[in-house]
Amino acid sequence: MKAHDGMYIDGAWRPAAGRDTIEVVNPVDEQVIGHVPAGTVEDVDAAVRAARTAFPGWAATPPAERAARLAALRDVLAARKDEIAETVTAELGSPLAFSQAVHAGVPVLVAGSYAELAATYAFEEKVGNSTVFQEPVGVVGAITPWNYPLHQIVAKVAPALAAGCTVVLKPAEDTPLTAQLFAEAVAEAGVPAGVFNLVTGLGPVAGQALAEHPDVDLVSFTGSTAVGRRIGATAGAAVKRVALELGGKSANVILPSADLAKAVSVGVANVMSNSGQTCSAWTRMLVPAERYDEAVELAAAAAAKYGERIGPVVNAKQQQRVRGYIEKGVAEGARLVAGGPESPREQGYFVSPTVFADVTPQMTIAQEEIFGPVLSILRYEDEGDALHIANGTVYGLAGAVWAGEEAEAVAFARRLDTGQVDINGGRFNPQAPFGGYKQSGVGRELGAHGLSEYLQTKSLQF
Repeated sequence: MKAHDGMYIDGAWRPAAGRDTIEVVNPVDEQVIGHVPAGTVEDVDAAVRAARTAFPGWAATPPAERAARLAALRDVLAARKDEIAETVTAELGSPLAFSQAVHAGVPVLVAGSYAELAATYAFEEKVGNSTVFQEPVGVVGAITPWNYPLHQIVAKVAPALAAGCTVVLKPAEDTPLTAQLFAEAVAEAGVPAGVFNLVTGLGPVAGQALAEHPDVDLVSFTGSTAVGRRIGATAGAAVKRVALELGGKSANVILPSADLAKAVSVGVANVMSNSGQTCSAWTRMLVPAERYDEAVELAAAAAAKYGERIGPVVNAKQQQRVRGYIEKGVAEGARLVAGGPESPREQGYFVSPTVFADVTPQMTIAQEEIFGPVLSILRYEDEGDALHIANGTVYGLAGAVWAGEEAEAVAFARRLDTGQVDINGGRFNPQAPFGGYKQSGVGRELGAHGLSEYLQTKSLQF
């Protein structure tokens, strides 16, 4: 697609306040594929004013009509699925098949789920002698990451619109073309002017201005825990609501009774998916000591198959960051059984699919989020040891448990300090709440729980 040279504000593409632009680079060949405006404080202020003006009308719009606009948005996204996939592939480097199935496909499901939910959600209820109303929070500042550029946008914007909120979106600077496509889809779906607004720009400028703006009632952010802390502190000073979906270091716990070959195969695939750039990836594989060598052999063989199947990481900085973690793992005594720090190609921001064995819980690669195709395999002695290792990080976003009997896996999963656990390879559910414990964030996305983040409660007593 051709990049827009303006901001989408109050239902139209408008010139940016400044002249600075951001290069959009294809991480496969390192070529510049477009430029977008670098938003300023003035751009953010104009977008927030448009959202504030539109809020009363959109909040008063019947839920059925809001549902109809979301259904229309779903249909536009579905019709433009190929264009979306090609755009994500161009600016993120994701293989086209993965972009079609996941980056373009999942947002259609999520948008559709909120179209249905907006039409059926109980926005009021009787509680004794009271009537309790769920009302929209107001203007939402949505700050989204680059790793799943459209999914993260839809996971914030769709529930906000369903709730009756208006939105200003600041997407990641690495993947702004996908965000511009989304703005086009919003317009095509007939969403009223000012209800959705887009400002492209850098985090320290446009993102910070959005988070600090006094007329933004809620900030929804997905990204690093470090940035999430700063946004939380800023919002706290203003007594402003936040929803923070942050980092992860999820454990894939393989119990002794599990089908080891299947658990390892699915576990490796989970880590390599999207080039490891998934906050919920199961980057720590926990294996019983008596089956450890077998698991390592299986994982190394599985990872070797991904050498030509995964795309690059998003940019040169991320490539160096991931390679630095691999070097750190080697320096701390972990054993490389697949991949390594050397780039597998001369051009592009590629990282070799990497597997470490002999990883101990205290190692850096077992504690910190790497955000690349790197798996650490840890051994445990018994279930108590496995639980201690699994819960032994500052994160608690996701995880997996494998066992011969589902009940055994569920019993273990109930003791994990994490927000979402897949049992024996459970499938993705767009209506299940997603979010973390501990430093993995505050709040939930997707389904009814995701909608509730954008609502506030009022009760009338009779």
